Amino acid sequence: MNRRECLALLGVIAALPASVQAQPDATRRLGVLSVTAAEDAIGQARSTILVEALAGHGWKERDNLRIDWRSGGGDRAKIARFADELVALKPDILLAVGTPSVEELRQRTTTIPIVFAVVTDPVSQGFVKNLAHPGGNVTGFTDYDGPLAGKWLEMLTQVTPPVRRVFVVYNPETAPFAPLMLRTLEDAGRTLHVLVEPAPVSDAGSIAALASRKEGGLLVLPDFFTMANRAQLLAVIGEARLPAVFWSRTFVEEGGLMSYSTDSAEQLRRAASYIDRILRGAQAADLPVQNPTKFELTINLKTAKALGITLPAGLLAIANDVIE
Repeated sequence: MNRRECLALLGVIAALPASVQAQPDATRRLGVLSVTAAEDAIGQARSTILVEALAGHGWKERDNLRIDWRSGGGDRAKIARFADELVALKPDILLAVGTPSVEELRQRTTTIPIVFAVVTDPVSQGFVKNLAHPGGNVTGFTDYDGPLAGKWLEMLTQVTPPVRRVFVVYNPETAPFAPLMLRTLEDAGRTLHVLVEPAPVSDAGSIAALASRKEGGLLVLPDFFTMANRAQLLAVIGEARLPAVFWSRTFVEEGGLMSYSTDSAEQLRRAASYIDRILRGAQAADLPVQNPTKFELTINLKTAKALGITLPAGLLAIANDVIE
């Protein structure tokens, strides 16, 4: 090859995306620990999104990337056991989807980089020192921004007949961040003239007891226990015939009234970008934790009609998706 041909080739390489220019020779290993069950439709969708996003950065499963998948199905004991298994495999990097996954993995390693997604308030939970400078082996993407809680409560006050009492549903064991949200909700409740009451749940019996709440509305906080038990939760809420706001559109797609939530698919895509950067040499401590940037309002009009509830035209007009 002469000098002119060599320079031309270098020019072509320089024009390629970074992910194409720097294809690694050795296969790297990624461990994924999710709180959702492997057979759950949400878990399957997230796995597909992650694989596609990683491929977009040049990391292809069964080519230059091996992925070890573990799914806890909302069972804390299983999540802990799977965390042991993944760390023992000595992967190059770990992805933790959900708060319990982060908690279990970080207890077992301070050296393997951990990227998280769909996690609430990582600072107060001690996962990172602060958002701008995580400072350890953990970084990622949160699913909650402060104004969200007030928005959920405001949505319930807009229905007709109006809601003046709201029961906040969460599992204290799987949602340690709930007290922070409750304080925000109580502050918003005073402004909106709404009484906010905690309604903790931890098993099938406590979920069933929600049916006794005959006046007011329900607000279901981000919590993978509620996600894992959403079928029973939706059935009980339907029996109680109360308006409810949820933290994920999945509840609304399966019969809930409405949700205002972050885009979890986008969270996985953004997590893939951090996995790519760390595999190429970046340090988790140097990558800032990022708050959500995309939100979606979903409303189920069929459920509203079944409950005899009227929703304002203004709320329907700004919805990203209305199920009729």
